Amino acid sequence: MGHTRPNLRQHGLSDQQWRVLRVLGEHGVVETGRVAREAFILGPSLTGVLARMERDGLIQRQRDPQDARRTVVQATDKGLRLVETLSITIEAHYQWMEQTLGKDKLLQLYQLLDTLIELEQP
Repeated sequence: MGHTRPNLRQHGLSDQQWRVLRVLGEHGVVETGRVAREAFILGPSLTGVLARMERDGLIQRQRDPQDARRTVVQATDKGLRLVETLSITIEAHYQWMEQTLGKDKLLQLYQLLDTLIELEQP
């Protein structure tokens, strides 16, 4: 995240907020439990993150129309514009990593990171 953090801060985002926006940008309307899993944020922490993001106009929360016990989240237009803007810079960095390391080494790195993530799952 070291290469991404300065850009996030310029837009007033924390690492966690970016991860939430990335999930919402990729999937649209998402149940909060899924957001927590895919953004690697514990439920109690996610509640605070979402409250701040809603206050800042980046997301909207509502009851799931199919199950009122659940809450769904979606990015606002403002949030989606941030995803689009930041994704360009982040994608350029990944392109640089691929050119520098080569496809094979980068793939190997991703596979090792996926293995590490799996080890951390309960």
